[in-house]
Amino acid sequence: MSPAFDPTEMVLRFRERAEAVKRRGLPPIEGPERQRFVEAARLDFQDFAMLGDAVASLEDGILRLEIDLRPKTDA
Repeated sequence: MSPAFDPTEMVLRFRERAEAVKRRGLPPIEGPERQRFVEAARLDFQDFAMLGDAVASLEDGILRLEIDLRPKTDA
């Protein structure tokens, strides 16, 4: 039997992946390939960080991820 799915643990794994992307070094590549790698890393970080900030719940077999994309205010 497989362990029960925990949406909170999934969100934590995405936070860890975002941090791993930030720490990841650049391979020894040049030119356009380097730019593609940098852009892919930027998008990976963005996606993993957004999912890592989600509030996750599992209701009746439906996974819900709530991500607040509103700009932060200094209020």
